[in-house]
Amino acid sequence: MPAMPLALNPDRLFPADPATRAVTRDLFALVEKLPIISPHGHTDPRWFAGNANFGNATELLLKPDHYLFRMLYSQGVRLEELGIRNKAADPREAWRILASNFHLFRGTPSAIWLNWVFVEVFGLDRRLSAETSDLYYDTITDALATEAFRPRALFERFNIEVITTTESPLDSLEHHHAIAASGWQGRVLTAYRPDPVVDPEFEGFHDNLDKLSALTGQDCRTWAGYIAAHRQRRADFIAAGATSSDHGHPTARTADLAPAEAEALFARVSSGPASAADAELFRAQMLTEMARMSLDDGLVMQLHPGSFRNHNQPLFDRFGRDKGADIPMATDYVTALQPLLGAFGNDPRLSLIVFTLDETAYARELAPLAGHYPAMKLGPAWWFHDSPEGMRRYRRMVTETAGFYNTVGFNDDTRAFLSIPARHDLARRIDCGFLAELVVEHRLELDEAAELAVDLAYNLAKAAYRL
Repeated sequence: MPAMPLALNPDRLFPADPATRAVTRDLFALVEKLPIISPHGHTDPRWFAGNANFGNATELLLKPDHYLFRMLYSQGVRLEELGIRNKAADPREAWRILASNFHLFRGTPSAIWLNWVFVEVFGLDRRLSAETSDLYYDTITDALATEAFRPRALFERFNIEVITTTESPLDSLEHHHAIAASGWQGRVLTAYRPDPVVDPEFEGFHDNLDKLSALTGQDCRTWAGYIAAHRQRRADFIAAGATSSDHGHPTARTADLAPAEAEALFARVSSGPASAADAELFRAQMLTEMARMSLDDGLVMQLHPGSFRNHNQPLFDRFGRDKGADIPMATDYVTALQPLLGAFGNDPRLSLIVFTLDETAYARELAPLAGHYPAMKLGPAWWFHDSPEGMRRYRRMVTETAGFYNTVGFNDDTRAFLSIPARHDLARRIDCGFLAELVVEHRLELDEAAELAVDLAYNLAKAAYRL
């Protein structure tokens, strides 16, 4: 079977109505080439510190991307075959599995992102399939061996103004220090992700407390020492360029305990196995403690709850975290966030950006909260919803209540470096299409839509994350 052609239609993702599509084209022309602000990423700072060539197509595009292997796994592909925790796997054969099964991604964001990469980054003009697998693997792998495809060169080629990685308090930040010392001008910042030392149900929690003690010189088996260690590490992260913290809790629950109660709770969770109730209460209290610290040090606070992490326990036991088995759950925000917002929600010094995996909460809970509290903003559609339809639903459900300026533009949540510009391209197209609808319906003037298009693509994220 001959390989089918691959091309990107310039009107892809634009509304089908001719009048709306014409306005969308004009708006998109204003934002298509704007620099990328990427404040919520999971790329590896080692890439930019060492600036070593990426190895091959599989290493760069398949192995870091749980969107890809979760779909393949759902169709019976074993993760070992893809090289996940299996050094003996042949990367060319792993790529052949993706190529042979690429039809599984029809209609998904993954296909949109990857086809953008294939055309725009590598100049491929035939579709990925079993027949073109070797062509793709060789073209991509050969390109990655050149100077033009080193991480820093790609960073500059993609017009990335700033990118944020995510590290835990136990990270030495050595790669960020190496980037700063290298003289390279690319802005690669870190974000403070304390989950391993604030979640009593995180694997190795008690050992992590001891590691935090060793790293900071504080006694993290005492409440005072533990809080001091967080403040110290946050200061270290700020010195390395951090402007935000990032909190991936199972729920949005917050608590505001009296100091003696918080100390007693910490004594329970730090001295032995924590009950489920104590673990949840401690995570809740630590969100409020982190908000309190943000008032002092200025870190923007990100909260993205509502994921049943590692739902597939046997898979987690074999392969660890982030293997595509994190599943959305229903999430309460109104009562869960009230303790934190009651304490700090009226203080404009706090910037709390809330994400969700629970779409039912957009219009009912999140938009009204963000449309009222000065401290709260809405993050864009996250993860399963960073898709054309997810983005449209997000805008439709939050705009009338929260407006545009209580949201923070677009954040790409990716471990796959080359998909960053592809995701921003998609988001800009969807936002311009939504704005064009409002213009055609005479709910928005064209000049207002033009200004909003730039704000959504660039200005809001830059301002919200204090970049």
